[in-house]
Amino acid sequence: MPDHQLQALNDVRCAQPFTVLGWQAAEKGLLIRAFLPSALQVDVVALDDGKVIGAMTPVAAVAGLFELALPRRKNPIPYRLQVQTAHHSYSVIDPYQFKDEAFFAVHHVNTRPENLYQQLGAQLVELKAGKQTISGTRFAVYAPHASAVSLIGDMNNWDGRCHPMERTACGHWVLYVPEVAAGVRYKFEIKDAAGHLLPHKADPMAFAAEQFPSHASLVFDHSRYQWQDSAWQNREHNPYQSPMSIYEVHLGSWRTHADGSFLTYPQLAEQLIPYVLDMGYTHIELLPVLEHPYTGSWGYQPLGMFAVTSRFGTPDQFKAFVDACHAAGIGVLLDWVPAHFPEDGHGLARFDGGHLYEYADPRRGWHPDWNSCIYDFGKDYVRQFLVASALFWLDKFHIDGLRVDAVASMLYLDYSREHGEWIPNIDGGNHNYEAISLLKWLNQEVYSKHPRAMTIAEESTSFAGVSRPVDLGGLGFGFKWNMGWMNDTLRYISKDPAYRKYHHNDLTFSMVYAYNENFILPLSHDEVVHGKGSILNKMPGDEWQQAANLRAYYAFMFAHPGKKLNFMGNEFGQGTEWNHNLALPWFLLDFEKHRGISQLFRDLNHTYQRCKPLYELDHQAAGFAWIDHQDADHSTVSFRRLDSSGDVVYVVSNFTPVARTQFRLPVQVAGAYEVILNSDSAYYWGSNYPVGPHLHAADDLQLALELPPLSTLYLRRCR
Repeated sequence: MPDHQLQALNDVRCAQPFTVLGWQAAEKGLLIRAFLPSALQVDVVALDDGKVIGAMTPVAAVAGLFELALPRRKNPIPYRLQVQTAHHSYSVIDPYQFKDEAFFAVHHVNTRPENLYQQLGAQLVELKAGKQTISGTRFAVYAPHASAVSLIGDMNNWDGRCHPMERTACGHWVLYVPEVAAGVRYKFEIKDAAGHLLPHKADPMAFAAEQFPSHASLVFDHSRYQWQDSAWQNREHNPYQSPMSIYEVHLGSWRTHADGSFLTYPQLAEQLIPYVLDMGYTHIELLPVLEHPYTGSWGYQPLGMFAVTSRFGTPDQFKAFVDACHAAGIGVLLDWVPAHFPEDGHGLARFDGGHLYEYADPRRGWHPDWNSCIYDFGKDYVRQFLVASALFWLDKFHIDGLRVDAVASMLYLDYSREHGEWIPNIDGGNHNYEAISLLKWLNQEVYSKHPRAMTIAEESTSFAGVSRPVDLGGLGFGFKWNMGWMNDTLRYISKDPAYRKYHHNDLTFSMVYAYNENFILPLSHDEVVHGKGSILNKMPGDEWQQAANLRAYYAFMFAHPGKKLNFMGNEFGQGTEWNHNLALPWFLLDFEKHRGISQLFRDLNHTYQRCKPLYELDHQAAGFAWIDHQDADHSTVSFRRLDSSGDVVYVVSNFTPVARTQFRLPVQVAGAYEVILNSDSAYYWGSNYPVGPHLHAADDLQLALELPPLSTLYLRRCR
C-alpha cells in the first residue's frame, strides 16, 4: 500500500476503503486486508465451513492494519474475522468484502423521489454469500462536499476509524455492514472538504431516532408491521363532497399522566380515538410528529423528515395508532414542514461542510421569524428529499393527508424581510420560482401515487390558484386554509356588540371569494398562543355573554361554506391560552358553562355530518345563497345551505345581546319548519329564549321567529 493510503486510514480520511480493505489482488494470488484499530490478533475463518484460512499479519506502518496473503487463491470466498483485543475477543463478518452490495444503494436513487427512502439511509438487507444468507444493514448518505465519511455507532463503539465509507462518483457514501440489525444506533462522522471534523451527524434519512442528548439514529425495519386498514384504504371517498371536521391535536399536551409525562401512542389510541368519535370529528390533524430536537417548537422545527418522534413510542406503535383511527372511521392528517429546519449541530445545517440543504446566501437561506435555515428549493437533491419525505408518510404510515406548513414563506422571497434583505427573482419580482416549482411537483407526485390522500396548504396570502390543479395553472393543493375568513370573523366577534354594525363587512366579506379556492375554515393553535389568549377570551362581555358569543360564532362557522378545523380545547371553551407544557384543563368540564359549550360542539359535529346541505356543495356556488347579508344595524345574517338534491338548511345568526321579535325569515316552500340546532338552548347553557310556538310558513313564504340574543339557529322544513 502507498504511504498516503496507509496514512489516510490512520487519520480517518480514507474515501475509497474498498481499494485497500477486503479482498485485494496481489502479485501472486489474492490477499485480505483489514483495519481493526484495537486488535492484537486476527484470524480469517471461512464463512461456509468455519475452517481457519489463516492468521493475519500486522502491517507495521499502521497500528491495527492486518494482512493475510493467499498466493494460491484465485477467487474470493466469504469470510469472517476472529479478533482478539487486550480485553476480549469477538467475531465479525468483514464488511469490506461486499463492495457490490454497498454500491447497489445508489444505482437508481436519482430516478424517482421514493427511491431515497427505499435505498438511502439504513436499509435492512439479506444477501447470499457462498452457502450462507447474511442479514445486515446497508448504509448510504449523500455528502458531496465531504472529504471523508465514517459510520459510527453501537457496531464499533462510536469509533470513526473502524468503518470508513466509500465515496461514489455522484457524492453518496456507502457501506454494507453484516449483522447490524434493527435497533442499532448510529451516526455519521464527516470531514468537510478541507478535512475538518464536523459535529457528528444524524442520518437525514433515518427511520427512527433517540431523544436528547444523543439524537442518535436507529436502524428500523418498516416491513414488520402488518396493516389492518385495507377496507379504509379501498373505500370510495370524495373529500370535497364529504363532511370534514378536523380536530387539531398536540399529542404532548392533549392529556398527560399525573406527573406531567406524555401519553404513549397506545395510550393515545385508547383515549383520544373514543373522544374524537364521541365528539363527532371526522379527522385528527397532528401537530408535527416528525422527529424534532426541541419540544418547545411543537414539532415545527423538524430534523427527522423520515422519522416519527420517539417521545411517545416506536414507529410501529404510531402505525398502530393510525390503524386504530382508520378502524374507527377517522382520517389522520399530519402537519408537514418543508419550509425550514433548525441549526442543531447533529442536523442538516452545513451537513457535509457545505450548504447542502440550505441556501448559502442568508438573504434566502435564513428565516428571521423562526431563526432557522431555509431549504434550497432549487437543488435537485433537496427537491427529491422533500418530495420523498411527503410520499414516505403516505406510504409507510398510511397518513391520509399532509397539511403543508408555512407555504407563504416559501412562495415569497421577501417574506418577513425588509427592503434590501432579500434577493429578487430573475424577473425582479418577489416570487420564489424554485419553491413554486417544487410545490407543484410535490402535489403531482402525491396525487399520482396516493390518489386517496390530500394536501392542504397553510397559505395566508391571495396567491392565485393554491388549490387548483397544476395543469390549470395552480399549485395543485387539494385544500387551502381560509386565513382571511378566520382573521375577519375573529376581528368581528371580538368587538363589543354595540360596535359590530360598523364592522358587518368582516362577517360577510368571505363569500366574495369563497369559491376561489377549496377552503378549510381554521381556528388553529396559532390563534391561541403568543399572547392571543383563548378563543373564549376573545369574546366580549360578561361570563354569560362570552359563552353565548362563542356558541353563536361556532354555529355560524359550521354553517359557513368550507371544511372545518378546530384546535383542541376550543371545543369546551378553554379559558386560558394553550400551554404546550400542560395538559388541557379538562377540569373545566365540571362546570355547566363548559359542559354546555362541549355539548354544542358535539351536536354541531353530528348535525353537520347528518345534513348534506351543510357540506356537500362546500366548494360550489350552488350550495349557498344569502337571504339577508345587509342587516348591519341589527347585526344579523341569514342564508341558505343547499345540497345537490335541493334539500335546504336555513341559518340565521343574531350577534347582539338583544332578542329580535317577529324576525321575518323568507323560505322557499310553505309548510311547517323545525329548529334542528339552537346555540341558545339551555342544553348548551343558553338563555333558552323561546323561538316561537308554531314555525309555519304560509303563502307569504315567511317564518316569524323570536330570534334569541347572541344565537345562531339552523332550521329545516318538517318532512
